[in-house]
Amino acid sequence: MNNWREAMRAGDFACAWAMTDRDLPALAVAPKHTGPRHLQRIWRGEELANKRVLVRCYHGLGDTIQFLRFMPALRMIARSVTVWCQAELLPLVERTEGVRLAIPLHDGAPCTEFDADIEIMEVPHAIRAGRGTVEMPAPYLTLPPADPSAGPLQHCQGLAVGLVWEVGAWDKRRAVPPALLRRLAGEGRSLYSLQRGGGAEPLPETVARDISTPGIVALGHLIRQLDLVICVDTMVAHLAGALGCEAWVLLHADCDWRWPISGSRTFWYPSLRLFHQRTQGNWDDVIEEVRQMLLARAELTRRAG
Repeated sequence: MNNWREAMRAGDFACAWAMTDRDLPALAVAPKHTGPRHLQRIWRGEELANKRVLVRCYHGLGDTIQFLRFMPALRMIARSVTVWCQAELLPLVERTEGVRLAIPLHDGAPCTEFDADIEIMEVPHAIRAGRGTVEMPAPYLTLPPADPSAGPLQHCQGLAVGLVWEVGAWDKRRAVPPALLRRLAGEGRSLYSLQRGGGAEPLPETVARDISTPGIVALGHLIRQLDLVICVDTMVAHLAGALGCEAWVLLHADCDWRWPISGSRTFWYPSLRLFHQRTQGNWDDVIEEVRQMLLARAELTRRAG
């Protein structure tokens, strides 16, 4: 492997950790907790065995969800595991196996005692995770009970499909123009917008009914009620995958390291199916491939019903 990205994509974790080990001597003399949080490297190679470990969640919501899978393995060696995470994720994190305590992330210092700290995306390196620890044999997130006032999702007969097309600011290449998603509408399927946030261009209610919610627990319960989610590379893909729900993920040609550069499956989440751009910036072929598969899936649902 020539670089860390290639090693991670291939699942050659021993090679990836060896590459990351080369950075540790330089980090050991650098001050911690300086500069933008998402660029901070927290772990300096300290021993975690029998320590009270504080796990800092300094990246995105999707990153936290993806790397929560390593908390049971971390707890196997640590005396205790406290996760300092985004407030929106507290109801999920505090139910995660291996986590003793979950506390809300804020701009100050964490209000808990600890012997060693680490950023959540550094955990697999620190514990020398292998393929067996990374792969997901079963869903590792559970949801608190749904709000009874929300009630079940009411949808027409046929396939119920959730849509997410907009992304955060760090890589807008991941976003899909919502006008393209209109091609997915048709007989035998009901489309629903799960798009969170006020900055996204909406789909007309005639195309996709808006059932979006700012609450991640409520979003998780909605995903479970749908037959399928079609989404771009964002937190929703990780939430669906960690819950074991089916999602089709639309990826741009130079996709992030956590996804293979080609192929429809990923060892991170067995319930996800991947759709790749063939040429940079061209979503038309991707949407057409999804449309054809959606037609076939809707027909199977019709026959089964």
